[in-house]
Amino acid sequence: MSRPAKAGVGVSLPGLRSPGVGFEAPFEMLEACHERVERMLDLLTRLRVHVATNGCDTQATAAAVDVMRYFDLAAPLHHQDEELHVFPAVLKMQGDRLDLLVCRLRQEHLEMEKLWGQARQALARVADSEGQNKTPFSDADQASMDAFVAIYKDHIRAEEDLVYPEARRALDADQLSVMSRDMMRRRGG
Repeated sequence: MSRPAKAGVGVSLPGLRSPGVGFEAPFEMLEACHERVERMLDLLTRLRVHVATNGCDTQATAAAVDVMRYFDLAAPLHHQDEELHVFPAVLKMQGDRLDLLVCRLRQEHLEMEKLWGQARQALARVADSEGQNKTPFSDADQASMDAFVAIYKDHIRAEEDLVYPEARRALDADQLSVMSRDMMRRRGG
């Protein structure tokens, strides 16, 4: 007998909301990356529920691999974009409140990297489970993933609401062009 709950869980990836964004618009690309981060965080949340309900089945394995791929490859490049271009532009404005925020965001990048390492270990067990039955996440795994999701959501809000608008104002057309080329070059384009 098939389990109807499994079909309704849906641990597959939903479609992109802004597919037409390219490197020629670096801030729009950064915001599109944030959309992808939010989609991956949502997938991680749904995966956790799915594993608790259905165990480490094929859907869970595929979802774990998708989340790991994104946070292993794309997220570090995104953070590097911000560290190299966005944060320095804001710091040049010499605004005490924004300087403190940029300092906090840089610290959060380090904390996210640490939390990702912990969450990744749990996801790797799902990805390597080869369809074995239930392997629920430990309390420590759950806490790491909760912290990872929470820090990312607050981080994105601070960047989009406060830092990106200031960086947009601080960078001229030539600087934006350099930023675009650098983002593309580091991604092999």
